[in-house]
Amino acid sequence: MKLINIGFGNLINAGRLVAIVSPESAPIKRIIQDSKEKGMLIDATHGRRTRAVLITDSDHVILTYLQSETVANRLNDTADGVEDEEEEDVE
Repeated sequence: MKLINIGFGNLINAGRLVAIVSPESAPIKRIIQDSKEKGMLIDATHGRRTRAVLITDSDHVILTYLQSETVANRLNDTADGVEDEEEEDVE
C-alpha cells in the first residue's frame, strides 16, 4: 500500500484513487454536495481554498488545498518508487 501526502500530514491510499479533478465545474460541485449529504465527504483543506477534488473507488470524495498537478506528480513519484523497488528485488 502506497500513501500520498495531500497536505497537512494527511495521507491517502494511492491504490484507491480513481480521479483527481478541479472543483470549478458544476458537475463536480454537485458531486461534492451529494457526497456531503451522504456523509462521504472528507475535507482535508484545513480551511483553505479547495484546489483539487480526489475521488476514490469507495465513493469517498476528498477535498485538498493542493493543486491537481501537485497531487498527480506525487502519485507519479509513488508509482516510480514502486517500479524501482521491483527492479531491485529482481536482481
